[in-house]
Amino acid sequence: MLSLTFLGGAGSVTGSKHLLSFGDTRILVDCGLFQGMKNLRELNWQRLSVEPRDIDAVVLTHAHLDHCGYLPRLMLDGFRGRIHATPATREVARLILLDSAWIQEKDAEFANRKGFSKHSPALPLYRVKDAERALERFTDVPLHQETTLPGGARLLLRRAGHILGATSAQIDLGGVRFAFSGDLGRYDDPVMHDPEPIPEADVVVVESTYGNRLHERSDRVASLGDIIDRTVQRGGTVVIPAFAVGRAQSLIHDLWLLRERGRLRNVPVYLDSPMATSASELLHAYPDEHRLKPDDYEAACDAVTYVRDVEESKALSANRYPKVIISASGMATGGRVLHHIVAFAADHRNTLLFSGYQAAGTRGRKLLDGAREVKIHGQWLPVNAEVTNLPSLSAHADSDELMRWLSGFRRKPRRVFIVHGEPDAAEALRERIGRELGWHADVPLQNQSFGL
Repeated sequence: MLSLTFLGGAGSVTGSKHLLSFGDTRILVDCGLFQGMKNLRELNWQRLSVEPRDIDAVVLTHAHLDHCGYLPRLMLDGFRGRIHATPATREVARLILLDSAWIQEKDAEFANRKGFSKHSPALPLYRVKDAERALERFTDVPLHQETTLPGGARLLLRRAGHILGATSAQIDLGGVRFAFSGDLGRYDDPVMHDPEPIPEADVVVVESTYGNRLHERSDRVASLGDIIDRTVQRGGTVVIPAFAVGRAQSLIHDLWLLRERGRLRNVPVYLDSPMATSASELLHAYPDEHRLKPDDYEAACDAVTYVRDVEESKALSANRYPKVIISASGMATGGRVLHHIVAFAADHRNTLLFSGYQAAGTRGRKLLDGAREVKIHGQWLPVNAEVTNLPSLSAHADSDELMRWLSGFRRKPRRVFIVHGEPDAAEALRERIGRELGWHADVPLQNQSFGL
């Protein structure tokens, strides 16, 4: 029997894991970490409903943490298959997984030292050595070339935009063609290529992060400049929590464009994220994966000051001169940006600018929803700074762009499943698909399985 089971990314924008089963063959599409609300994070500690040792292969659409961050734990629990992804995704995953493991080790160590964990001792979900073992299991899959998977399955990857190396996955198994959108990027993005259509599929699994929203079509670079200008005029600093892979590089490019337009001439820009710095270097290693010309990106990178060690980062937090700080993580769930929020959030002259989707339960979402205090490292801190968001900076397709990608199928699929969205976003996209395309779509629940 052929079935599709949603082990994550169902009813939420995190923890994406979709299991294809046919006979004795098990193929997992994405293997993400749950983030955000506590009840979701706790799922990371629960065993999967399938034994990891029984999974033959993992197909990775891209390397954001909510799509690849569970891989080391899967290995710890018994997975011994191969992880199939583009070469660029492999290299991004190296940055993401090693950083995730390091943060988890340090967070557990800090919790044990300060005694604020409910667990004794606090333990990391996995360690750096576990991430290194997972990285040894990667197998490179070129774009647009059919690859054979265990059980006779066939895989074809196409560009999805979004971040470096990101793809949509076409998988043929048991006489059925599946199309997994992965996370779709923006059309006409100045940095990333457009998402590529999949001509036909029997079963489509599509993300719905912005299934109920449209991004502003205004000049995002000008809007970014306006926010920085008014903050600098107050004598303040702009702190931008940004995803180290994707948003950080786009922001560097946008800030360079502002300088090219004669703005921000005397405003220093700092990138305080070792992972983002390394991810920027990957743009040079994979020039075919993005639109930027080498000269333009070299110039953009040269206009930024890179903060590499902890002492430099501390000095940056202590510096009260107007400036822009780009730092990870994008939803303010960890990393160096937390120390900058501690340093700058209490002063009304400063601005916290969010540049991408903020999942429910994250500090980023709470701040955007109007929270006037935030808990960081066990302490509650006041928030008097301006808190704002520029949805146009998002790397996710909006509702119109999701529909544009779906319209690329030449015939009606037999089944459509809507994942990777909060309930209202997924339901809005489901209704729109039915109304405009005449397709029936389902919004699966966590651990729900469908016979196909």
